[in-house]
Formats: sequence, structure tokens, C-alpha cells
Amino acid sequence: MVRNEAAAVSGDRVLYGCMGLGGSWEPGPYGPADVDAAEAAVVAALDSGITAFDHADIYRHGKAEAVFGEVLARTPGLRERITLQTKCGIRLPGEDGPGMYDLRGPSITRRVEESLKRLRTDVIDVLLLHRPDPLADPDDTASALMSLHRQGLVRHFGVSNMGAAQIALLQSRLDVPLVANQLEMSLHSRDWVEAGVLLNTPASAANGFPFGTLEHCREHGIRLQAWGALARGRFTGAEQTPAERATAALLTDLARRKGTTPESVLLWWLRRHPAGIAPVIGTARPDRIRACRDAATREPDLTHEEWYELWVTARGVPLP
Repeated sequence: MVRNEAAAVSGDRVLYGCMGLGGSWEPGPYGPADVDAAEAAVVAALDSGITAFDHADIYRHGKAEAVFGEVLARTPGLRERITLQTKCGIRLPGEDGPGMYDLRGPSITRRVEESLKRLRTDVIDVLLLHRPDPLADPDDTASALMSLHRQGLVRHFGVSNMGAAQIALLQSRLDVPLVANQLEMSLHSRDWVEAGVLLNTPASAANGFPFGTLEHCREHGIRLQAWGALARGRFTGAEQTPAERATAALLTDLARRKGTTPESVLLWWLRRHPAGIAPVIGTARPDRIRACRDAATREPDLTHEEWYELWVTARGVPLP
């Protein structure tokens, strides 16, 4: 049976983000080597205990979904073992206009139908609206989503890059609960956690995270997913600043003491937060995917003090 219940969505500890699959970002065909690379990444994820896969219709101009569909076709029974998530709502430049957001009902329906074909499946477990569309009519958007749900084409819905008020407005038009909100969250992109502690300080004005969003999601059972969770390697080989180098050294020391990898400790830092954050890892390298295994298979082994030490070290300055 496909893992199609809301509990399966909320229970995924780590998701594999498929943005790196499918070859180049240029429009055009993909080749057999791109399918082989996608299969290697999927196998590494499965070997690491990851069974939720995150897509978007725009990734590699649709090629990420297409090569994943090829992998599903190569592997009978795989579809029934995984949670398949994709997004729609962004239109890239050149698609009959400038780069823009589009959550109009007919556009959502068309994009989902195209994703289903590329993914070679008859149902999407979770559909996320990729970015807010300022011109979208929430009744029109919700009508399209509910139609997809009634047809059995999409099981669950969520959002991405949205704040509490935007989520609440959409939810008020839906007959099914939103199950996820995917945001940029990492030890490098810390606005989500700092918004709560910078309140009533001069630094709060520079924090762009919509205050109250974490609390809203926790209150309403909306699972937080963290894109960019590995911070683009800033603490695991691509350090650029003194604070990043100090954080990398701390991660290495903690990993040694806990018998794991720096990547897993980095993801544990997100998972340790009581909001139940599910990191999305986007690397296409099988070795780096496998380095995240303990984040998916073990509970976060970080004390209260260790969690704060990582935070303060990455900040480079004390907490207020």
C-alpha cells in the first residue's frame, strides 16, 4: 500500500530533495547517464532510511521529475514504498512571460497533470504550492486543489515559503488540512529561530521571517520541512567565514564523540527543535547522501547545551 496517510507525511524524519537530478538546468533532453545518476541517488537515499522524495515541476525544467519517473519504471514496487511530493506555482522566464508565480486554478491543474506524466504515477502523495502568488484568488486556488483531491490525483496538500497568515487564508477555503510548510531553514539560514529571540531588540528589524509562523504550524499540525538544510556545504567543506570554520570544527568534534558524521549532526540540530522539523537534503552525491543516514535513522543526540553551542558558534556573536 502506498504510504498515503497524513501520519506518513508527518512521520518522515528526512526527505530527499530531487532538485539536483536530471542533468543541466538548460531546457532540453536528458540522457541515460542522467537516469543512472538519479538511480544512484535514489538508492543511496533508500539505503540511508529515506523514503520521502521531494520534487518541483520546475526542477531542471521538468527533467528532475522525468528521470525520477524513469527510475520508478526501472524498479517495480518502488512507488509503493515511498512518499512522493512535488510542487507547482512557479513559472520560469520564457514560459509565455517573465518569471512569475501562478496559483490560478487552471494552471495548478495543468501543472499537476504534467507532473503525473513525468513521474509516471497516477497519484501525488503531497502537493505543495511553491511560492505565494499575490494575484491568486484563494477560492479559485482551493477549488482546483479540492478537485484534484476528489479525482484521486493528489492525496495531501501543503505550502512552501508561506507565512502564518497566508496559510490560514488558504486553509479557510479548504475542506482538507494542509500538512506541510517547506521553508529555508538551516544552521546558516537562522531567521526562523532567531525571529523569536530577537523580538524587542534593535536587530529584529533586519529579520525577515514572518513571526508566528512556526507557532502557527505547530498549533495546527502542519509539518515544517527545511529546504537548504545542509547549508550548501558551508559547515561541511565549503566554509567561508571564521564563524563557519569554527562551526565546522565543532560539528566534527561532536560527530567524533557521537559516532556519526558532521552532516548528521548538522541535520540533528534542525530535528532537535520541538517543532518536529524534517530536513530536505538536496545533494546529488551518493556519498554525501549516505553521510546523512544517522539523521534519518537515529533520534537527535544533542543536549540542550550542545544545541545552543552550535547556534551561538554559527552566529559568531552572543545571543541578545
